[in-house]
Amino acid sequence: MNKILTGGITRRSLLKTTATAALVGAVKTAFPSGAFAATAGPEVTAAKLGFIALTDAAPLIVAKEKGLFEKYGMPDVEVAKQASWGATRDNLVLGGEANGIDGAHILSPLPYLMHAGKVTQNNVPVPMTILARLNYDCQGISVAQEYAETGVTLDASKLKAAFEKKKAEGNEVKVAMTFPGGTHDLWVRYWLAAAGIDPDRDVSTIVVPPPQMVANMKVGNMDVFCVGEPWNEQLVNQGIGFTAATTGELWKGHPEKALGMRAEWVEKNPNAAKAILMAVMEAQQWCDAMENKEEMSKILGKRQWFNVPPKDVIGRLKGDINYGNGRVATATGLEMKFWKDHASYPFKSHDTWFLAENIRWGKFAPDTDLKALVDKVNREDIWRAAAKDLGVAADDIPASTSRGVETFFDGTVFDPENPSAYLESLKIKASS
Repeated sequence: MNKILTGGITRRSLLKTTATAALVGAVKTAFPSGAFAATAGPEVTAAKLGFIALTDAAPLIVAKEKGLFEKYGMPDVEVAKQASWGATRDNLVLGGEANGIDGAHILSPLPYLMHAGKVTQNNVPVPMTILARLNYDCQGISVAQEYAETGVTLDASKLKAAFEKKKAEGNEVKVAMTFPGGTHDLWVRYWLAAAGIDPDRDVSTIVVPPPQMVANMKVGNMDVFCVGEPWNEQLVNQGIGFTAATTGELWKGHPEKALGMRAEWVEKNPNAAKAILMAVMEAQQWCDAMENKEEMSKILGKRQWFNVPPKDVIGRLKGDINYGNGRVATATGLEMKFWKDHASYPFKSHDTWFLAENIRWGKFAPDTDLKALVDKVNREDIWRAAAKDLGVAADDIPASTSRGVETFFDGTVFDPENPSAYLESLKIKASS
């Protein structure tokens, strides 16, 4: 935990520095000629970054709260709350110069959907860049209280008969996610399909913004939802429903959100983009330290960020899970990871899986050149440059752009070198 960053400063001593003046002093010690001794300084001092009220936005929020953007020469960065992922997309299409945003805490597949013009007005492509992954794990699939007696957990097949009965009675079964083709859509689809429930035929998928999930389930607008924290924990704390499974149980160590920016902005301001990235990476290290979780939950709970009680954030942030159906587990290892296990590095193999799943569900054509698309959007090279300037330990920098073969809870295997074989192995998909 106490790794040396650069210039003899320990990670702990640097990350615990909060006052702006002290931060500036610390960075001068670490970088005698300034933070950008090796390169020119940022081209601009401002950028507008969007976020959704989800725990995985923490690196952006902490970077703002702790003065880290200022530390790296970007004192005028604004971190602005977005109403939904659709609003995030629309504001990215506009761009900061047109009163939109320049970048965002974002669902990892969304920059690809925008880059290819799949979710934009008139299908006009908006070139996008992924600079980092923001986190692994800690999303949840939660179910309305009426299904408690089914005993459903990681195995969704226990819902099959209940769903069929509800439909036979003339009622719709609604499964909510946050954006079509986004991570939460893909997790809940994978979970249902693995149990033989076709998400396109057996249920209706609906889009609900993350902060509105709990209120909508409370009034009976949905049967199941998939969303990030703190909303699953809040659901349980309010006694409205329960968590069947966390997404880390589907695929432990799975990628989730990303730091995405308009490619035009990154190309125009490469040093500023790297400075923003460095601030976010340092914040990720701070967020990952267990001793910071209490303070972090208080920061996120503030009115201008999430406006929730810290108790709705803290449990699952530590890996302690009250599922809400009598199951309570502590120290699960399913807590949100921000830095360890290479959580910040944007593996190209992970983006390949997101694109393969979007082929599975009809968002991309089967003949899409996945490698070419990933190479255009994923700028892991900028991450590596930022890591070098930060003095990140060699062990924290992956040797390859691929994490290799991944195995899911149902035994399905994804080889990023052969996504076609993965797609062929799946029984339920859009074409089935």
